[in-house]
Amino acid sequence: MEGLSQTENSSAATMKLKVTRHEPTMVAPAEATENHVYFLSNLDQNIAVIVQTVYCFKASAEMGNERPSEVIREALRKVLVAYYPLAGRVGISPEGKLNIHCTGEGAVFVEADADCVIEDIGDMTKPDPSKLECLVYNVPGAKNILEIPPLVVQVTTFKCGGFVLGLGMNHCMFDGIGAMEFVNSWAEIARGVPLSVPPFMDRSLLKARSPPKIESPHLEFAEIKEVSSDYTEQLHSEELVYRSFCFTPEKLDELKKQAMEDGVLTRCSTFEALSALVWKSRSKALNMAPNQEAKLLFAVDGRAKFEPPLPSGYFGNGIVLTSAIGRAGELAEKPLSFGVGLIQKAIGMITDKFMRSAIDYFEVTRSRPSLTATLLITTWSRLSFHTTDFGWGEPVQSVPVTLPAGEVVLFLSHGKQRKSINILLGLPESAMERFEGFLQM
Repeated sequence: MEGLSQTENSSAATMKLKVTRHEPTMVAPAEATENHVYFLSNLDQNIAVIVQTVYCFKASAEMGNERPSEVIREALRKVLVAYYPLAGRVGISPEGKLNIHCTGEGAVFVEADADCVIEDIGDMTKPDPSKLECLVYNVPGAKNILEIPPLVVQVTTFKCGGFVLGLGMNHCMFDGIGAMEFVNSWAEIARGVPLSVPPFMDRSLLKARSPPKIESPHLEFAEIKEVSSDYTEQLHSEELVYRSFCFTPEKLDELKKQAMEDGVLTRCSTFEALSALVWKSRSKALNMAPNQEAKLLFAVDGRAKFEPPLPSGYFGNGIVLTSAIGRAGELAEKPLSFGVGLIQKAIGMITDKFMRSAIDYFEVTRSRPSLTATLLITTWSRLSFHTTDFGWGEPVQSVPVTLPAGEVVLFLSHGKQRKSINILLGLPESAMERFEGFLQM
């Protein structure tokens, strides 16, 4: 199909990078910071996973003999004064909730050297964690997130003078927007310019109410019963294969027109059309029973939707999960507008009342979203990590390292203008072949 291309994980076809790490050190804030227990809201509690990303920078003649690792380390010391909880350690409150002990111990920092030039990395958008995992540092022997500092940094220098910044950040510290603001603040300090978006540290704005008030149904947490068949049993026994599919701006425009062609919708965004297509195609590829309820989960940025809106630079998770549920048979047979309509209703539910209710729902139930018969879409395509400039210019590539779980699809921006979207997912092999065919609509 015009405007749609596909790549797959092909470890054998890619070069294995040889990276030599130096001993890890701790980088503490440049000045004394507050020593206290830092509150994490209920929106921070359910996503305490380590998110690893890499940023690839070419050498720059303007930076002369400056060593990237030294510039980045020194800027880290300074930015940790403003973002001091990142220099602390994850703990648990007497109520069993995560919090941060602001000890000032520092972030883990590792310098490394690669035995090749940066172009040897190749196209990072092709799913190949075996190539990228040497560019991020995993704390050895850590059994859980309590044993991993909230921020882990690796700077790998290549023979050409280019370098890769590899980060491991605990999602409980911030969502994608907050992480982007932190990394860009760090880069601003490296360039000697003031912070354009200083962090707002008080997360008590999102405290649960007392007493809690659950005022909305929260289907994002609902457990869906799986309607099994011989084919679904077979799929459970197959290994996942990963592929990425690139949608050009032209293909995305065509997809939106297709979603609106039956006149049911008055508007349709790129996210809504692409999400509906992936949800429909994946449900069909997995051969879900027609009466199987299928759930779509995705995050909506609630910053502007709270009353009053969250302050600029809010340091924390300002995203709220919402869900759409439809029967697999209807998703498969009805036009694309059907799925888009369900997604639009899910987005429309996100109000201050709904979000405060979600915060209180967790306070009462401590529930985690169920992923049975569920697709979780994680959108990175709207985040401007590619604007990060430590003095060497913007990164030529920036991608997550870890492949998504089987229930998860990543949307990643792609291309020079970042207007294309790569979707990355894993499916059982037989389902992946079917999925690819259904995308060609």
